[in-house]
Amino acid sequence: MTEYGLLLKGVGSFYEVLTDAGESITCKAKGAFRRAGLVPTVGDRVGIERQPSGYAQLREILPRRNLSVRPAVANIDQLLIVVSASAPAPDWMLMDRLIIASMRMGVTPIPILNKIDEGDEQTRALFAREYHAFETLCVSAETGEGLNRLSEKLPGKVTCFAGQSAVGKSSILNALFPDLHLKTGGLSEKTERGRHTTRHAELWPYAGGAVLDTPGFSLFETECLEQNELDACYPEFRTAEPCRFPGCMHISEPDCGVKPLLLIGALTEERYARYVEIAKDYQMRRKHRYD
Repeated sequence: MTEYGLLLKGVGSFYEVLTDAGESITCKAKGAFRRAGLVPTVGDRVGIERQPSGYAQLREILPRRNLSVRPAVANIDQLLIVVSASAPAPDWMLMDRLIIASMRMGVTPIPILNKIDEGDEQTRALFAREYHAFETLCVSAETGEGLNRLSEKLPGKVTCFAGQSAVGKSSILNALFPDLHLKTGGLSEKTERGRHTTRHAELWPYAGGAVLDTPGFSLFETECLEQNELDACYPEFRTAEPCRFPGCMHISEPDCGVKPLLLIGALTEERYARYVEIAKDYQMRRKHRYD
């Protein structure tokens, strides 16, 4: 009899599956997956069959809603993108690129400012202005401020944490799930760069959903986007008047509907400057995509 569940972890040729009945079972994948070039991935909905002896067999991978290659995780519902209010300094460009990548995957991005107990009001106000078009959260893994609101976002969702190293992703998870005891890396004194501490992708069940701490990555790779696809990743643009020219890049074109947003404060100068850099990058990719 086939049972269905969520693939939580894979180590070597063994996979841990949480069945819909709430039982954790260790499985081995059937050889047909390897021959077909399919790799069972954390987050997959799978079908398994228990065997008279030995490990249960992972026999079916259900269709995926989305798939991230780095880190390898499937069926993400929301991406919690964490920056620090103190050190390391917030990487707003990384935040913007992660937002674009998540929205292209059909994943809801939620920007999070951590370490608000250490940061100043200026950083907090900048964060609020830059990402006013998104639902945002300000938290402190140290004091617990904001963690109740964050935990309310998790039930029934597969949630992925992302961001620079040392911004406190593992600390947030340790605060939410004390039994995890995840290692936290801190900063190198010489470089103030975070040391990667999470080594593999693993989901932890939570209230009908699951949470994943991503393994020390800093950027999803996104395919070459057309201009209209990039525009769709900026909620601020939805309030703009139509541009005069189709495919307007909102940089130097006349009668652009987006640039007036700067004058009324609906789009900050800083976020717009990063947008211009990103738009030019995708324009270059489009020019050379067939090289």
